Amino acid sequence: MFRYKLSVMRPVPISNPPNPWSSTFVEYFEGALETKLDVYEDRTKTILSKNDSPDVGFTYSVNPYRGCFHACAYCYARPGHEYLSFGAGTDFDRKIVVKVNAPALLRQALRKKNWQHEIVVFSGVTDCFQPLEASYRLTRGCLEVCAEEKNPVGIITKAPLVERDIDVLQEIARVASAHVTVSVPLWDPERARAVEPYVATPQRRMRIVRAMADAGISVSVNVAPIIPGLGDEEIPKILTAARDAGATGAGYVLLRLPGPVAQVFEERMRAAMPLRVDRIMHRIRETRGGQVYDSRFGVRGRGEGEYAATIRSLFLATAYRLGLRVGC
Repeated sequence: MFRYKLSVMRPVPISNPPNPWSSTFVEYFEGALETKLDVYEDRTKTILSKNDSPDVGFTYSVNPYRGCFHACAYCYARPGHEYLSFGAGTDFDRKIVVKVNAPALLRQALRKKNWQHEIVVFSGVTDCFQPLEASYRLTRGCLEVCAEEKNPVGIITKAPLVERDIDVLQEIARVASAHVTVSVPLWDPERARAVEPYVATPQRRMRIVRAMADAGISVSVNVAPIIPGLGDEEIPKILTAARDAGATGAGYVLLRLPGPVAQVFEERMRAAMPLRVDRIMHRIRETRGGQVYDSRFGVRGRGEGEYAATIRSLFLATAYRLGLRVGC
């Protein structure tokens, strides 16, 4: 049995930015250190999400969950929770929507006559191996469908739970193709815990890389998001550890703070790193033309200006020196 152990070293602020799409506003009790987990079942009738952004390297994705227990302060997917009349802050972390029919819906989609066996990525706006997956097993069910239908798969995750499904990924790799991308934006475990409070340490995530490589599954590391003034200085350590663990490729994405994510990020960083947050926010603006976010395609994932260019140069020089295939 796979056991998923969670620990937290510091409390996470509990709040939501005001939701412009909701007529009600929930204010959490001041001083609370934790809030309960609420799970909502979604019996949606479709499961494949189609992406047309030129900044994203895939067209189709499956999100068995909406919201994510990992509670990463920087998550760009937070605004999507507002369309459910939830908040983009604590609600995103603790009000999780579960698509209970995901495997059956995916089977229907992959069996359509016009389906071209394009790669399906798990996932675009959630971590498909967050703790609820240990009991719901929706991602595993979907992967089993992909194995049956001989459909190629891509995985993006931070969670060691993916190791549970190595057997299915090996079968997909045998009949089609399978690739796992492990997200590691920071290397120092204290910094990582401050920003990603309910995620395995960066060092533990490198063991995911090793497990996949040893199993013969293609694996890479995504230094994402790079937080200017915090994570950029750790790029060489992350890429070196990734190479040593068996990764063959690497990519990166600069921190994105769309809409309410900027407020969530800054609030949580002020609570976790009060002495460093002003420097971080200054560096973010330095890579965004004086703003905290730039939505333009081609710019939002890379930034612009001298500091952004320095980050990119450091990443590319390190990746090439280590012999890693660059996916950015």
